[in-house]
Amino acid sequence: MPDPIDVPIDDDTIRLGQFLKLANLIESGSEAKTVISAGLVRVNDEVELRRGRQLHPGDVVGLAGHLARVGGG
Repeated sequence: MPDPIDVPIDDDTIRLGQFLKLANLIESGSEAKTVISAGLVRVNDEVELRRGRQLHPGDVVGLAGHLARVGGG
């Protein structure tokens, strides 16, 4: 796996669906729902099925071989 890219956020937390779009791992919110419900998204190396999962700085999100780390704002 490649090293994760750091994606800064403005707040202390961000929802998984929003982060996927911010990190350019997906194109739209509807795509987020699809890939998350299909079990294709991992958070800290565990499958995550909740689009509203709160992410914090340091969390690493993976999708289709790409990794993005939540960065502090």
